[in-house]
Amino acid sequence: MLHFYLNNQRIRTDQPAGSTLLDFVRYQQHLKGTKIGCREGDCGACTVLVGELQPDGSLQYQSMTSCLTPLGNAQGKHIVTVEGINAAAGTLTPVQQAIVQEGGSQCGFCTVGFVMSLTGHSMSSKPATTETGLAAIDGNICRCTGYKSLERATAQLTAQLAERPASNVVDWLSEKQFVPTYFKDIPARLQALKAELQNQASNQQPATNNQLLGGGTDLLVQRPEHVRAVPVQLLYDQPDLRGIRREADGRVVLGAATTAENLRSSPLMQELFPGLHGYMKLVSSTPIRNMGTVAGNFINASPIGDLTIFFLALNATVTVGALGRPSREIPLRELYSGYKTLTKTADEQVLDIRFTAPQPGDLFNFEKVSKRTHLDIASVNSAMWLRADNGFVQEARVSAGGVGPTPLLLARTSAYLAGKEITADTVAAAHEIAQTEISPISDARGTVEYKRLLLRQLLFAHFLQFFPERLSFRELV
Repeated sequence: MLHFYLNNQRIRTDQPAGSTLLDFVRYQQHLKGTKIGCREGDCGACTVLVGELQPDGSLQYQSMTSCLTPLGNAQGKHIVTVEGINAAAGTLTPVQQAIVQEGGSQCGFCTVGFVMSLTGHSMSSKPATTETGLAAIDGNICRCTGYKSLERATAQLTAQLAERPASNVVDWLSEKQFVPTYFKDIPARLQALKAELQNQASNQQPATNNQLLGGGTDLLVQRPEHVRAVPVQLLYDQPDLRGIRREADGRVVLGAATTAENLRSSPLMQELFPGLHGYMKLVSSTPIRNMGTVAGNFINASPIGDLTIFFLALNATVTVGALGRPSREIPLRELYSGYKTLTKTADEQVLDIRFTAPQPGDLFNFEKVSKRTHLDIASVNSAMWLRADNGFVQEARVSAGGVGPTPLLLARTSAYLAGKEITADTVAAAHEIAQTEISPISDARGTVEYKRLLLRQLLFAHFLQFFPERLSFRELV
């Protein structure tokens, strides 16, 4: 039995934990404001807010695409649909008013998703800026307006949020009618529900041989009927699979259920990778970053998995374990034996991901090319870690995706660079070696020739990012 709050209502349901939150709110609760669009997390028409208690007792809301949110991940949380944000008598919220005033809705199908994303933005305790406002709607697609009216509505909303206090945010939002007054009671209700669920959990036996399910951003695209039909083991909210920490030996450890957004917002990861914010924007939209897990990206085994490519260049390892057997570490570069094929056994589960923290002065870059700049699957992606001294490469690792049946660490290219002077000739030679390590195929994302060209361009981009004073694009080409 699953227990959570949907808007202002306590929910108890025996619907399958692997079914989607979208289907539950529409077909079980008959709340039709949340729309069915792509069912792949791309369009944002099904966006809802998910409120989760934090360790300090506060409540944090995140936007998520309900078409890919497993119903089981709602356990113990506050789910908010568009029906849950309006006051009585159909009064528009300030978010809705801004969209109306700026002509931000035409056919209206996508409007609810924009409303929910901007409402979530309004509920943040962080300062509202033009950048954060636009980032909040980066997972919402509109086919009618050309976005300028929605950008104006976002700017209008940002101006209103300048008055939002840093504390007691919900009280202010309720007073200004961004959300109804019942939101003030939700933290206490969730605390009571948390205690209730903890008592239930202590009497349950651990499940074995169930379908493992994290954020749902892959399985609920590829096999939604299967996931709905079978027992699932929910991983997304397991505390021992969350968190990012640095150990005494210098290695950084990520819990398997760490999300892409957890990476982006981690002070430790931001310190180690100053360009992290830009990298994560290339990875996915805000709602998908809130849902998709690092381990899920690895186990998906896609040749163009963005996070896989990122961590291959860091020489990461994956810790796996199975019931009754000791855990073991697998180098990420050895996790893939072929297209969509893993070297771990079927009963082994990813527990964490580990990598050695870059030293001060080390260089790192991630690049991605896709048909759309954001919210799209890569045609080719690449990452590079490099250590240099006095104009010479000491050590390097180059990874590439979309150019072979598996995510690739370009071992020969990386080995060649060690000890070489940083010159255009060195980069050109590295490119020639890289071309021998890849085997792209023509598909919907590009021809063989195009993908080979993209890898060349991304390799150049890494070096131009690292050494703008030593290299120029004109010199490289």
